[in-house]
Amino acid sequence: MLLFVVFPGPMAPAVADEDLARTIAESGASAAQAEAELCRRYAARVRLYGLKHLQSAAAADDLVQLVMMRVLEAIRAKRVEDPTQLPSFIFGTCRLVSAELRRAEERQGKIARANEGLRGDVEPPQYSERDLVRLFGCLGKLPEREANVLRMSFMEDRAAEEVCERLGVTAGNLRVLRCRALAKVALCMGEVRP
Repeated sequence: MLLFVVFPGPMAPAVADEDLARTIAESGASAAQAEAELCRRYAARVRLYGLKHLQSAAAADDLVQLVMMRVLEAIRAKRVEDPTQLPSFIFGTCRLVSAELRRAEERQGKIARANEGLRGDVEPPQYSERDLVRLFGCLGKLPEREANVLRMSFMEDRAAEEVCERLGVTAGNLRVLRCRALAKVALCMGEVRP
């Protein structure tokens, strides 16, 4: 028995990847549709690549987002030299991004292992009233500008941008002033030897 399927109209031929890439690069009215179609075509394949190589559903989902974002940005910026080789470009990007994700995971693992031995219940050091008197005495010996930098930065907890604006200095100058003032206070407190 033969079965005929009737379509409501002529089937539109599938748009080639390179045509989608050109449409996206031209950033015309149909660029958003071309981007959606390109993502639809490759998202599942990129996810499968991620599941195989990253062995985590969450990491595979992240891979899809990162790869498709980078591919679309590269196409928009016309950095894809040969649009006919778009699948190779996409899966080359997959390899690079998955390697970046693995390295980031390894770094996080190293940090977690390094911090395993640290106690979370450590209390901040206790200072005596005598220490505070010495600290304020040292702050009083600083030039006014340096004292203001320390006061605004640490006692008033102001943002660096605000301190720069109030004192009329650049961010680089503020860092230098803060570093010098802290060094003078540490020397005065006897924490550092000259």
